[in-house]
Amino acid sequence: MAKAKSKITHSPFVEPEETDLLERPRNTTTKRIFVAATRQNDGKTTTCLGLFAALRQFSDRVGFIKPVGQRFIEVEGQKVDEDSVLLESIFHVGLPLMAMSPVAIDGTFTRRYLKDPDDSLKVIVDKMSRAFDRTAYEKDYVIIEGSGHAGVGAVFDMSNAQVAKLMGAKAIIVAQGGIGRPVDEVAINKALFDKYGVEVIGAILNKVMPDKIDLVREYAGAGLARLGVPLLGVLPLQKRLAAPNLSQIVDEIGGRWLNGREQAANERILRVVIGAMTAKGVIDYLQPGVLIITPGDRDDIIFSAIASAGLSGKKVVSGIVLTRNILPHPKLMEMLARTNIPTVICSEESYTVASRINNMTVKTQPQDHDKIPIINNLVMDNVDMKKIIEAFKPGVPS
Repeated sequence: MAKAKSKITHSPFVEPEETDLLERPRNTTTKRIFVAATRQNDGKTTTCLGLFAALRQFSDRVGFIKPVGQRFIEVEGQKVDEDSVLLESIFHVGLPLMAMSPVAIDGTFTRRYLKDPDDSLKVIVDKMSRAFDRTAYEKDYVIIEGSGHAGVGAVFDMSNAQVAKLMGAKAIIVAQGGIGRPVDEVAINKALFDKYGVEVIGAILNKVMPDKIDLVREYAGAGLARLGVPLLGVLPLQKRLAAPNLSQIVDEIGGRWLNGREQAANERILRVVIGAMTAKGVIDYLQPGVLIITPGDRDDIIFSAIASAGLSGKKVVSGIVLTRNILPHPKLMEMLARTNIPTVICSEESYTVASRINNMTVKTQPQDHDKIPIINNLVMDNVDMKKIIEAFKPGVPS
């Protein structure tokens, strides 16, 4: 990385004389926890949400910032990272969203940066510094969410490791469960944090099959210990966290609602069943959490669902997707409208629809109220918060 020089005198991140832009902040007692992941969709945001809730058990003065956001929404004309919006909506941090999300990476950001990297870097550091100052003011802890693995952002001289150094943070690395692969990936990420003088205080292994937890804790823990990285926790796989709601599925498949939209837009889909069996066979699958995918001309399957509901409002299935843009018989449509069965129609084949649903990447959203208690308990029950707190005690290397 080219070492740019600057005199940004209004921020405590930079001394009032010529100095490295990555100079650590001085004279503050705020504990900074930088959360990185070894790859995309390892559970970094879930970990940040759970850590935020857990830290509030120790102090009500907890802040949050995601310095570099790659998935953003427009808020009052400004690009704001969606994870910052999510955390604010759940925990009501009380900070301006602009302070929690200072830099948003749009489609042309990198090209603009590379045309004038020296001046662009000064602007980025200044924005991050001002935002962090505001986020950390009178806070005991600040969670800093990274944007992926340690090297993400290196193209514009602000990799996660560099951002962690800028903010004077200690890092936690989140990786998917296993034994060999997570240890290998943590080793690679730790090497970059080490290069920038950022201490890695531990690793959290996520999405571990419940029957493998003891095995992973023992052997992955031993492998991480050889790297000098404590194992802070092993999080069991929670299928509900990866389950899409019906609204997300409708968006994914380009469907349109036929029935039950109001009461079922946030219905959680735990299992997808293709209606290729007989009407008698489908009865066993009619239960909450199940989504039936079937062509609209399979009147027998649709009638089975209607009959099971008994026209009484009883919830028998979480949704039906009718494929190939085929509508059922008009009489069936009338009967369906008298039930609360959520029904959607789309143009694609059943197996194509099922494949698209199974391959969806599901992010936690502000309206996912059912997920938040699961996330909070997941971290509080399975992460050694005492180790994290002790990593910031006086006398512990920084």
